Amino acid sequence: MIDQKTISSRAWSELFLLGLVWGGSFLAIRIALDEVPVVTAVLHRTGWAMLVLWIVVLAARLPIPREPQIWGAFLVMGLLNNVIPFGLMSWGQLYIETGLTSILNAATAIFGVLVAALVFADERLTLRKGIGVGLGFLGVATAIGLSNLATFDLRSTAQLAVLAGTVSYAFASAWGRARLGHLAPQVAAAGMLTGSTVVLLPAALIIDGPISFDLQPVTWAAIAYYALIATAGAYLLYYRVLAMAGSGNLMLVTLLIPPVAIILGTLLLGEELHPRAYAGFALLVLGLLILNKTIGKRGN
Repeated sequence: MIDQKTISSRAWSELFLLGLVWGGSFLAIRIALDEVPVVTAVLHRTGWAMLVLWIVVLAARLPIPREPQIWGAFLVMGLLNNVIPFGLMSWGQLYIETGLTSILNAATAIFGVLVAALVFADERLTLRKGIGVGLGFLGVATAIGLSNLATFDLRSTAQLAVLAGTVSYAFASAWGRARLGHLAPQVAAAGMLTGSTVVLLPAALIIDGPISFDLQPVTWAAIAYYALIATAGAYLLYYRVLAMAGSGNLMLVTLLIPPVAIILGTLLLGEELHPRAYAGFALLVLGLLILNKTIGKRGN
C-alpha cells in the first residue's frame, strides 16, 4: 500500500535535491554516449556505483546476506531495475531528446500502480487510481503522438524502448517489495548493483568489445556524475526521503525530474521539444497528482 505521510520542510528540500540529481542524469548519460557504447555506459553506471555502496555498507557494518536465494533475488532485481531499463533508456536517448526521455520516464509511477494492483492484494486498483492511471496513459500517448508510431522508425522505436524500461522499473518495484523488503536499503541497493554488474560485464565485452578507459575528460565527468552522484548517491538520498516522507510523497519526485532534464537539454544540447510533449507531461502530472491524493483527497 502507498505510504502517505506529512512531508516536512527538510524532506521537501531533499526531495527537490533528488529531482535535480536525477534530472541531470539524462544529460550526463547523453554526453557519455557520444564516446561510450550503450552497454559499456550502463556497466560504468552500475559498476562504480556498486563499489561506492559496498564501501558504505562495510563502513556502517551492516550484515551482508549469505543465503543463495537472496543473491538470486539481487540478480533478478539487478536485471529489472538496472540492466533492462538503463539499457533501453540509454539506447533510446541516441534517437530522442533527453527531455522527452525524462517525460516518458515519468510513466514509471503509472505502470508501478498497475503492476502493484496485479501482484499485491492491498494495492487494488480503485476508482481514484484508475482515473490517475488513465490520465497517465493519455499523457504518454499525447507526448509520443500515436500517429508517429505508424512509421515505426528509429525515433518511434526509441520511445517505445524508453516506455519498456519504465515497465521494467515497475516490476522491479514489486519484486523488491516481495523479496528484498526485509534487508537494509543500502545492502539491497549494493546487492542489486552487484547483480547488474555481473550481467553487464560479460555483455559489454561481447557486444561492445574491450572496455576503453582512454576517454575524454568530459566523458569521465559525465560518467562520474551519473554513476557516483545520480546512482550511488541518489539511492542513499532516495531511502532517506522515503523514510521521512513515505512512498506516496516520494512519487512527487517524478514530477521534478523532467523540467530539470528539459532545461538542461535545451540550454546545453540545443534540444527543442514538440508542443505535444509538454501537453503530454501536463496530463502525466495531473494523473500522478491524483494517484498521490494531492487532488481528490476524499475517498478512493
